[in-house]
Amino acid sequence: MEKPALLIIDMVRETFDDSNKYPITPLARKIIDPLNNLIAVFRSQNWPVVFSTDAFKKEDFIFTGKMKPHCLAGTEGAKVAEELDMRPGDLWLPKPKFSAFFETDLAERLRRSSVSLCAVAGIATNFCVLSTVLDAIAYDFRAVLLEDCTAAFSEEIHTRTADNYRRNPLYPLLRVATSTELAAELGAR
Repeated sequence: MEKPALLIIDMVRETFDDSNKYPITPLARKIIDPLNNLIAVFRSQNWPVVFSTDAFKKEDFIFTGKMKPHCLAGTEGAKVAEELDMRPGDLWLPKPKFSAFFETDLAERLRRSSVSLCAVAGIATNFCVLSTVLDAIAYDFRAVLLEDCTAAFSEEIHTRTADNYRRNPLYPLLRVATSTELAAELGAR
């Protein structure tokens, strides 16, 4: 029997601040309800819920390219979005780069909780979500990219990313599913 953890990636306040005019914001808003529903399912089963958010430094190497500084460590914008049902028993794990596993103790925490499957949600499907999914496999966890609980900067990018990993040589270790399909497979009540 699988023991899953729900990893929610980069659903931060800065993204939902309309004054930033991020193209991903309206698409990210669409995944709030299915994500909150899945959070409730995981809580009802006492399965771990992890919120992992960007916590960059202004002088970070990634900002030497086209990407502008954002989600800086310790700022209000880098906190978990208020629209999500985060509770005191959940883990909030700021991350210094794209993957929730990179330079964090996530893998050790999951192993201590006997987790065998990482269900990954959040933004952006083709960057931080995908990095986390691939790292979950690298750390010997099964991984599911939750297509109805993830978003990218366009519907096309999101769909292409999900379709690319829907058929892959790592199946069933790495797969794509909806939150409803996953909950049914796990026998969640």
